[in-house]
Amino acid sequence: MTTSVQNSGGAGRAGGSADFAGANTPPTRRPALLEALAGQRPARTPVWFMRQAGRSLPEYRALRERAGAPMLDVCLWPQQAARATLQPVRRHGVDAAVFFSDIMVPLRLAGVSVRIEAGTGPVLDTPVRDSAGVRRLTAHRFGDADRAGTGPDGGALDGAAAVNAIQAAVQAVVAELGSPGQPGAGARPPQQADRAHSHQRGEPPRMPAAPVGLSARAQAGLAHSRGTSDWTPLLGFGGAPFTLVAYLTEGRPSRDHLAARTLMHADPSAWESLMTWAAHLTGQFMAAQVRAGAAAVQLFDSWAGALPAADYREKVAPYSALALDVVRDAVSATTGVAAPTIHFATRASHLLPELHRTGADILGVDECTDLARAATALGAGPRDDGAGTRPVQGNLDPALLGAPWPTLARAVDACLEAGRAASAHVFNLGHGVPPSTDPDVLTRVVARVHGSQEWERTALAGWDGEA
Repeated sequence: MTTSVQNSGGAGRAGGSADFAGANTPPTRRPALLEALAGQRPARTPVWFMRQAGRSLPEYRALRERAGAPMLDVCLWPQQAARATLQPVRRHGVDAAVFFSDIMVPLRLAGVSVRIEAGTGPVLDTPVRDSAGVRRLTAHRFGDADRAGTGPDGGALDGAAAVNAIQAAVQAVVAELGSPGQPGAGARPPQQADRAHSHQRGEPPRMPAAPVGLSARAQAGLAHSRGTSDWTPLLGFGGAPFTLVAYLTEGRPSRDHLAARTLMHADPSAWESLMTWAAHLTGQFMAAQVRAGAAAVQLFDSWAGALPAADYREKVAPYSALALDVVRDAVSATTGVAAPTIHFATRASHLLPELHRTGADILGVDECTDLARAATALGAGPRDDGAGTRPVQGNLDPALLGAPWPTLARAVDACLEAGRAASAHVFNLGHGVPPSTDPDVLTRVVARVHGSQEWERTALAGWDGEA
């Protein structure tokens, strides 16, 4: 016997009581995610999932099979990258698309040889472990690679062409998701006032159309994603400097990141050069996404939790702050302003005060961190006025996605309730979507977070969209 949104009690109150999939209220001008990132509590709690675009979706696996190419190359194919980005929005109705790419891509754009090996992860044949290696590496610049990857036609892509491909993919995504004044694909026509204003400027009314071949179910996902807004934001991302450096020094994933921690203490000057380079590189990668149309960004620090607080504070945090400063200088082509920033680190509850000081607008926490305590402990942000709590993002345990629905539903409600301790809450997982996750379960989680009975019925009916 299933538990519905209607019987949940907590979900409707915490996530908003309106049934947004069928709402006919006038659209708002700012999507729920951007409201929450600004520290305001929107009518419904926004939700997106780390790794929502990827192996849990049959349509993504079909895309990769048709591409027949390594992932880091496919990330540089605009049509495929855009489609992979849009797939979870069309299916789940999440409040944001997440740009399909990889934290290793900026290394490729700078001419660093890196590949993704199945069952292992990122692999570099020449780890950087001394000052000479650091000098050679830091001579590389973002977008200067002679060969950054292979294009869909089999030809080589240099760094500049690869940057252009990323921006083209972002622009293609935004064309479907919409932007202020340009409703997303299949959205309601502009309001009468907007239409009249357009005519006064001598512009034709902008009437969005769904892409050719997009199923009614996929269009419903886009509509639910928008909620009472006219458009859905695209979230860009990059890897934090320490996480990039951990791969650069180890040459592959590591349990203890000993090579990075050793260089940190053995050669402080080389460490400073390497971390500064990594901060600019990942900051420029995120800034390129923002300038092309990403409305917000997340900085991932997968390995920061391995560090003592003192080492993080002195040797890592300044460079994460630098990366955020670099992207903050970029103006989004979609919103016309700088993109709000999210900083997420795993196993990092002991680092919350330090993460807070890097200057991100909102912190994401994993499932090992108590969400309510994190919100209370963080208090107001460095650029906030007065007292209060900081917005938080998180933090449902991904393992619960495989639990029976009543168990998962209670956990979703508990996470929503914990998020009410913050000024605003973005619902997410404590880490990425496991590949074995049933996609219909993710859609149902979105429905519960949003308090939408209509969207839950859609989730229970299953997916019949494009493959």
